[in-house]
Amino acid sequence: MGKQLFSVDDARRHARKRLPRMMFDFIDGSSGDETLCGLNSAAIDEIRLMPRVLVDVSERSLSSSILGLETGLPFGIAPMGMCGLAWPGADRDLAIEAARRRMPLCVSTASSMTLEQINEIAEGHAWFQLYADQSGDFVNELVDRAAAAAYDVLILTVDVPIPSVRLRDLRNGFAFPMRWGLQQLWDFASHPHWSMATLAHALRNGMPRPMNYATSSNNTTFVRNASRAQANWSFLATLRDRWHGKLVVKGVQHSDDAIRIKSMGADAIYVSNHGGRQLNAAPPAIESLLEIKQAVGPTMPLIFDSGVRNGEHVVKALATGADFVMLGRSAMYGLGAGGGTGLSDVIDMISRETSAVMGLIGQQRPNMIDETCLANHASNLPNNVMSGRAAE
Repeated sequence: MGKQLFSVDDARRHARKRLPRMMFDFIDGSSGDETLCGLNSAAIDEIRLMPRVLVDVSERSLSSSILGLETGLPFGIAPMGMCGLAWPGADRDLAIEAARRRMPLCVSTASSMTLEQINEIAEGHAWFQLYADQSGDFVNELVDRAAAAAYDVLILTVDVPIPSVRLRDLRNGFAFPMRWGLQQLWDFASHPHWSMATLAHALRNGMPRPMNYATSSNNTTFVRNASRAQANWSFLATLRDRWHGKLVVKGVQHSDDAIRIKSMGADAIYVSNHGGRQLNAAPPAIESLLEIKQAVGPTMPLIFDSGVRNGEHVVKALATGADFVMLGRSAMYGLGAGGGTGLSDVIDMISRETSAVMGLIGQQRPNMIDETCLANHASNLPNNVMSGRAAE
């Protein structure tokens, strides 16, 4: 890779240099005017944690658990489609890290490697993410394949009923199958490292493509802008009856939706605004996390992504109500910056940061982090403030 990475911002800058503009913008871009992507991280930045002192934090562990899985870290990897566009063999690199670190890897319906191959390499640490995509037969086949491949957790993504408008992709002519014009050819020619690595990988394995579609028995063709509007309440009820493992519903931001999803037997709610890639006018996901935690209560597991760029963000999400956190773009920036090595560097960085912040707030394990770690929690306010609140 050549350059050492000290932060996710470093990884992003390096990925921007190494990747063709079309590919970097696909990873980095959001919907509309892209303001929500920045707001996600900014809203987490605004949260303040309360330092604690005279606590022995010399020994700390990042081990955690979610949905019956004992994990080595309090975070995993969010579902992301076509990761092979960030760097050839990205899905394999992600699966290797999942196995090595005992962390969940959410495998997209549009993954660049088959769901069966990924879970085998991940040594059972993969979860499968499902879109209610195109035909019912195709969706049913994916559910059956996930069960046959020993997936324990199924994630239904529900915040993509229709495609969003992503201006960068439109300007770059990003499409699947890829369109080849002078703009695209120059883009690839001016980024020879990525292009040669992709060509070498393609000669051995074929061009990156959504392999769960390519290997379907009914020859379903991947359509990037296909409607997923069949994911409604009736679909969720049917899926809950059909899937006998753990069921997670992803893309939830309204507390009323969360309450209803809980009542229908979901095992966890995944609070996310798709990293700002869907409704640009949506609220920052961290704000929704707090509201949903208050609505569904302490026993309903909550998973969180959108805007997480460092270990401090991980701790803040846990303190705000998340039981587990997922990394999206942060992992992709690492892949773009240095393939598997860059990905490993990013996970190492965020792990170190998480451990350091935990120690500074007097916590030894992720499951000890809760709302009392927030600076504005009632237990941390001065007595005169508390007296004033009581008088109100």
